[in-house]
Amino acid sequence: MIDGSVCLIVNPHAGGGRALRLLPSVEAALRAQGRPFRVAETTSMQHARDLAREACEAGEIVAAMGGDGIVGAIAGELRDGRAVLAVLPGGRGNDFARKLGIPFDPAEAARLLVDGIERRVDLAVAGGVVYLGILSAGIDSDVNRIALETRLKLGTLVYTYGALRALARWKPAAWTVTVDGETHEFSGYSVAVANSGVFGGGMYLAPDASLQDGKLDVVLIRHKSRLRYLRGLPRVFNGSHVKDPALTLLQGEQISFSADRPFTAYADGDPIGELPLTVSVLPGALRVVTPA
Repeated sequence: MIDGSVCLIVNPHAGGGRALRLLPSVEAALRAQGRPFRVAETTSMQHARDLAREACEAGEIVAAMGGDGIVGAIAGELRDGRAVLAVLPGGRGNDFARKLGIPFDPAEAARLLVDGIERRVDLAVAGGVVYLGILSAGIDSDVNRIALETRLKLGTLVYTYGALRALARWKPAAWTVTVDGETHEFSGYSVAVANSGVFGGGMYLAPDASLQDGKLDVVLIRHKSRLRYLRGLPRVFNGSHVKDPALTLLQGEQISFSADRPFTAYADGDPIGELPLTVSVLPGALRVVTPA
C-alpha cells in the first residue's frame, strides 16, 4: 500500500481524448480505495510541470494520466525523490508503462497504489530537460515530426507511417558521438540515447536497457540500403534487430553528439532540443509505483 492523497494530473488531449474518456473509471478506482484525491487538467507541458511542483509541495502522490511526454515532464519535477509518481497510461504509446509492466488500463494502474510497490528508477536529462524513454535524432527526427503533424487517426501505427514517409526522402548524415570521453564517427541514419529503451508504441530499440543500472544505452545506426532499413523495422518490436551489423550498441553516463546538418532531437514523443546535445543519466532519481 502506497499511503497518501493523490493529485491526479490529466492531459485531456492525450491519446486523442482517451485519457479524458477513461478518467471516470480512474476516479471510481480511487474512491473504492477510500483515497482522497483531486483532479487537475493540463493546458500545456509547462502547466503540467507547475501542477506537479505544487503537488510535491503539498506532500501528495502525483498521478500522471496521459502520454509519455506529459509523464516525462512531470517526472522531471519529481527528480531527487521529491514525491512518488503513479503512472496512469492515457496516451498512444505508453512506453514507460510498458517497460515497467504497468497495466494499460489506467483504472487497473491506479490499483497499484494498493498492491504495487515503490521503486527507484533512472532518469535522463538533455539541455536541462528530463526524459524517460529514448532521445533520438536523424531519421527519427523526421519520423517524429511527421507523426506529430499528421491528422490521420492511426493510433500507434502513426510511427510506422512516419517511418515510411521519412525513409523515402532520407540521405545519410555524418555523426560524431562521444560516450564518456570516447569519440565515435560514422555515416548513417541516427543516434539514440536510451533510458528505458522503448519508444514509438512498443519499439524495443535498446531491448537490454535497464532503468536501474545508472547507465544510458546508445544505439548508432550506420548507413545501409533503404530496403535493409525498411526490412529491419518490424524486428525492432521484438528486439531482434540488434543482430544487424549496421548497429553499434554502447553504454555510458554522459553522451554528446552532433551531425553535419541540423536535426531536432525528440524524446518521449516531443521535441527536446537542437543538435549538438549532451545527455546525462540521473541514477535512481525517480520514485515510481510499479507492480510488485
